[in-house]
Amino acid sequence: MHSAQAPADLSAQVAAICAAHLGREGPMLPILHDVQHAFGHVPEAALPVIALALNVTTAEVHGVVSFYHDFRDAPAGRHVVKICRAEACQAMGANDLADAAKARLGVDWHGTTTDGSVTLEPVYCLGLCACGPAALVDGVVVGRVDKARLDAILEEAGA
Repeated sequence: MHSAQAPADLSAQVAAICAAHLGREGPMLPILHDVQHAFGHVPEAALPVIALALNVTTAEVHGVVSFYHDFRDAPAGRHVVKICRAEACQAMGANDLADAAKARLGVDWHGTTTDGSVTLEPVYCLGLCACGPAALVDGVVVGRVDKARLDAILEEAGA
């Protein structure tokens, strides 16, 4: 990522989020979660603001953002579909399900359809191993997802 100048309103909002967490031990992750909640992603321009508030380098903040898969550097689609990639779900057909989702949506993991309707993401265990393959659709866990159920989910999401 290259350096970006934060617009004043973004900078002020991120600084306020940082200030709310500065008294905590290990405030970076809660700050990043709140920034993502506020903007739908962690804007590149927010990184130097966070770094300054925490007295760390922008590279350190970038390292945390890029390490954790849940942080996005661009807004997600209107709907987020996560397909479980853990072994139990794979044994129940999650790989074929993932291939079908990628083909239907025309995206790879972490991709968003061109119309912005769906973002497809992997997730590594939803705790629904007995009902695999499992998916997480807009924060709702769905078990026993087969191709027909996947098609219905994607149809409902507008894809």
